Amino acid sequence: MNWEISTIYVIIIGLEIGISNFQHRKLYTWHETLISFALSLINGTLDLAVRGLYLLLLVFLYKFRIIEVNNKIIYWLLLFILIDFQFYWLHRLEHFCRLFWAAHVTHHSAEHMNFTVGFRASLLRPLYDFIFFLPIVLLGFKPLDIFLMYSIAQIWAVFQHTELVKKLGWLEYIFVTPSHHRVHHASNEKYLDRNMG
Repeated sequence: MNWEISTIYVIIIGLEIGISNFQHRKLYTWHETLISFALSLINGTLDLAVRGLYLLLLVFLYKFRIIEVNNKIIYWLLLFILIDFQFYWLHRLEHFCRLFWAAHVTHHSAEHMNFTVGFRASLLRPLYDFIFFLPIVLLGFKPLDIFLMYSIAQIWAVFQHTELVKKLGWLEYIFVTPSHHRVHHASNEKYLDRNMG
């Protein structure tokens, strides 16, 4: 993550803290926020360390792609859908396989839903999440394009972690929104392991 994006995140988190305090909602505690930032820093460092290895593997596998999409609009639309599909199945695996849940439970350990929870990732996730990109590269999508779309998806995922954004109208029918993701993070028994977007 570059400094410009990090600065934007800090500003947005600062705004969320300010708004939640102004509304007397107290969505942040020092303890939870520091844990989220520490996990993010460690996870991000490990992610950078292994991303180069994954890139080499994906570049190698790209030589064996089975199709090639030449239309740029269709290419990017399909890549968006495939990355979203990959996120869904990875997330589902993290909830229904005990080994992966042991890693993912860190993300669900926060008591308050706020933007920093979007950064609260397992230290192990960088070791396995890119495995889900292998089929995508074999379908003819360039490794750097996959990384770019994955980064965009991760940015959107951070913004799903807030209590300040209510329902988003018609977007609720198309995208995973903050209201959907709050249900996913809820501890009510009827909502556990639901809504894997």
